[in-house]
Formats: sequence, structure tokens, C-alpha cells
Amino acid sequence: MKTAQDVIKNMIRTEKASNMLTLNKYFFRVDRAANKIEVKKAVEEIYKVKVDSVNIMNLRGKKKRVRMQEGMTPSWKKAIVTLKPDSKIEVT
Repeated sequence: MKTAQDVIKNMIRTEKASNMLTLNKYFFRVDRAANKIEVKKAVEEIYKVKVDSVNIMNLRGKKKRVRMQEGMTPSWKKAIVTLKPDSKIEVT
């Protein structure tokens, strides 16, 4: 069985993610095999908050090239977690 730390890889800290904090939405990089229910339980367990909803996106890797060698960055999964109005995650 997966632990909460296996499901949630890290919090995404970008300009867009910072702007969404006012709407009580937090962005996370999650395991590619995780579903909404697992993400919700993991966030509630790690951060001790109440989750309202979870939206998940699969993001494809981008093509990269170094001189003559072509490759791809890995594909990954992003979760947007909306918390209940009385909950908040301390972002430092």
C-alpha cells in the first residue's frame, strides 16, 4: 500500500500557483498512478486540513535536444487541490 509521501511528490511553487492561493487552491506534483481519492487522503494526512475537491491533469513530457541527441523530459501528473474555506496550508 502507498503511503501519503509516496502519493504526494512535492508542492508546485510557480507564479500561477501563488496567485491561486487566494482561492484556497494548492498545486501538487503527484504519483502517476494516483487517483483523486488517494490524493485527497494524502493531503489531509500530511497537512492536517479538510479537502473540498481535487482536479488532476496528466502532463506530457516535452521534447528536448542537446546537440545531435534528442530526448524527452518525463511525463508527470499534477493535482489542483481546493481546500474548505476554514482550512489553510502554511506556505513558507
